[in-house]
Order: sequence, then structure tokens, then C-alpha cells
Amino acid sequence: MNNKTLIKVVPFQIPKSDKEFIRFQEDEGAHFYDRLHQHPEIQLTLIRKGHGQFLSRGYVGRFKQGDVFLLGENVPHVFRSDPEFFEPSTKLISHGISIFFDLAALKTTIQEVEDLKSMIELHRFAGKSFQIAGGDKYSLSGKINQFKSFKGLRRMSAGLEILDDIISDKTELVPLGLDEFSAQLSEKDGQRMNLVIQYILENQFSPISLDEVANIANLSKEAFCRFFKERTRMTFTQYLNQLRVMEAKKLLENPNLGVTQIAFQVGYENVSYFHRMFKKFTGYTPNKWRRVSS
Repeated sequence: MNNKTLIKVVPFQIPKSDKEFIRFQEDEGAHFYDRLHQHPEIQLTLIRKGHGQFLSRGYVGRFKQGDVFLLGENVPHVFRSDPEFFEPSTKLISHGISIFFDLAALKTTIQEVEDLKSMIELHRFAGKSFQIAGGDKYSLSGKINQFKSFKGLRRMSAGLEILDDIISDKTELVPLGLDEFSAQLSEKDGQRMNLVIQYILENQFSPISLDEVANIANLSKEAFCRFFKERTRMTFTQYLNQLRVMEAKKLLENPNLGVTQIAFQVGYENVSYFHRMFKKFTGYTPNKWRRVSS
């Protein structure tokens, strides 16, 4: 799929074909699709160009060029490109390659064919997200890059080889977020979460009140707090602080920006509070983080 803007209106639950076990998708344009969504396929994604925030259930982090992510079945997620990718005059490019594996397309074959029974293990990733680490990232990136040229049985063979590496623990998987989620979000809950996440992402560096986000979700403050924490395992304030600290980590890579300037830029009006939140989520003060990450 090659779209200039990569934007289209889709439901929270992405529809799929029932006849396709392996699907290859290439996204290239100004920015990635920026709505929270989920789908029943396992997703393996290589970021070839671009950077931004990666959000999945119970996880707030970032993605950059060269990163590889594995998403189990029905993981609510979004690869949200940074604001500069949304500028009308931008010449920046986001480029991602994804391989989707639909275990349901094989129906009972997994249980009936001895050679495929190990694939049942893949269900343990349902509702969870991972990042590929170490040298495995480069090995897997090479296989993903080659995948586009494969057709038919060759594509099937290459896909099964990748899955075998994952199942047999030949690939180092770093869990992202908590391991507590199994049930998928309903369409109604997913749409509501998407509205909330979009509002937070668009206003994350400005003051946001609990009343505002509760109103966006069409819930009372008390009901919203329960709704949000049950689906993220974080309070709204914890979630917002994590987003701001992640952005601050990115800005600290620029030696021309002072810590106080960064604190105000990511939405903190109190610099001392920014320092406390930064150390809480990273274990470092902003200045120490700048030194160890440079």
C-alpha cells in the first residue's frame, strides 16, 4: 500500500480477509496511520524511515528508523509520527514494512498437521507487544526486507522461517508494557479510547484537565478514571507524564536545548516537578540522561 498521506477512515477493529495466512504491507508517505486500532493478525513491523511515539495497551514509548516490533493478536496500537511529519509542507518520509500472520486462516490445520502444531505457541503473544533486540533485529530486518520479492510458496516458506525463529526463542523479544492484557477491546471501547488518545496526543504539551478528557469520552470523571485505568493499567496523569517524559528524552539529544526550556516545551510549568517525573520514569535526572545517552 503506497499512499501519500496514509490516512483513511477505518473502524477500530481492522477488517481482514479469511483466506490469507500471510499478508505483506508497505506504507510510505508523510506519516503513518495515526489512529488507535487493533486486528486479529500477528504483526511484524520494520521501521525503515521515520520516528515518533509507539503506543500499545499499557505501553508508552517511541519508534525510530531500524526498530522492529512484534504485535500479538488484537493489540490496540498506533505508530504516531512526530508533529513535524504532519506539517503540510513537510518533505519528511515515513516508511514501514509489515508482515501479518493470520492464524485463524489456517483453521484446524495447526492442530491436525504435526509440523505446524508448534504454531499454537504464537497464541501466547495475544494482547502483547514486543520489540526485537540485539543482533536479532538486524537478522530479522534483512528477512523482512527480502519478503517483498517473494510470492506463493516461497513467501509461505519465508514466513514460516520467521515464525519458527520467534517460537523457538531464537529471537530476543523485549516485552513492552505489562503482561496482563488478554481480552481484546470491543469496537465501542476501542472507538472511545481512540478519541481519548487522539485528544491527548494533539494536546499533550498543553495543560489538559481530567474534565476535558472525560468529556471527550462522554463519561463522568469517576467513570472515565475507571475506564482508562482498566484499559491501560495507568491513571490518566501517569499516562500523560510518560508521554511528556518520552518527548523530553528525544529533545535532550539536542545539546542546544536547555533542560528548563525542554521542561516548558513538553508541557511542564514547574521545573522541579519535571525533574521528579523524569527521574521516576527513567531512573535518571535529565542532565544525567543527556550524558549517558550521548
